[in-house]
Amino acid sequence: MQLGSIEAGGTKFVCAIGNEDYQTKDKVRIPTTTPEETLSKTIAYFKQFPELKAIAISSFGPIELRRNSPKYGYITNTPKPGWANTDFVGRLKQELDVPMYWTSDVNGSAYGEYVMSTLFNENINSLVYFTIGTGVGAGAIINGHFVGSLGHPEMGHVRLKRHPDDLDFAGICPFHGDCLEGLVSGPTFDARLGKPGKDVPLTDHVWDIMAYYVAQAALQVTLMMRPDKIVFGGGVVSEAFLKKVRHEFSELLNDYVNVGKLTDYIVMPSVKDNGSATLGDFALALNEYNK
Repeated sequence: MQLGSIEAGGTKFVCAIGNEDYQTKDKVRIPTTTPEETLSKTIAYFKQFPELKAIAISSFGPIELRRNSPKYGYITNTPKPGWANTDFVGRLKQELDVPMYWTSDVNGSAYGEYVMSTLFNENINSLVYFTIGTGVGAGAIINGHFVGSLGHPEMGHVRLKRHPDDLDFAGICPFHGDCLEGLVSGPTFDARLGKPGKDVPLTDHVWDIMAYYVAQAALQVTLMMRPDKIVFGGGVVSEAFLKKVRHEFSELLNDYVNVGKLTDYIVMPSVKDNGSATLGDFALALNEYNK
């Protein structure tokens, strides 16, 4: 069976064909330019596969998820130039006559990690997946279902207690300034230090500051949702950085509730090479086909 995945990012679209065992059989990367050019290339890619049965799309947002909304399937008020109010699903349905599942990029990644945990019999009933890259977002799953019916969560925009060594940095979020995304996303390195994060050694104090903020996000979802696992992915995250996050989290939690071993609780993605969303999309496409 041929199943399709579209991981729609602000920089690139990763389009893939897989099977019901969640194995990737073909994949292409398409630069995110204008909606017309990018979606036309996406449609052309999937038209190569006449046996395609269903597609799942995990997109950057904000997006409209409510099926009863006239703007279901749209990217809505995104700051991505040219993409606000784009009818993503409608454009695909004009030329691809297959069932389509539509969700946020982090929901797709969260579902991929959830599926992996079930495949390895981890007995995971809930998890939260954060991505920290160009932006910050998170998806949450409880008993196989996404959290959020009015819309998808926007955990990247929660407010935080400022680090005492970071009070002069205004943050870069165009909506909120110093929310989580405004303080820890990749572009904050350039804003603070004038150079990209890849050029900043882990010994730089800025990583301790960012770990303090990320630990607060982990603390919030721990106390609100009590998930079995919190996964952190994206270009900013490394195992060395998560070691700092675990330390800050332990200090903030202060043994208030039991979350088990922190190395099992706050973790890197189990799907390698940022492939969580693609695997999740294959599973969601299969679910949509079987409805």
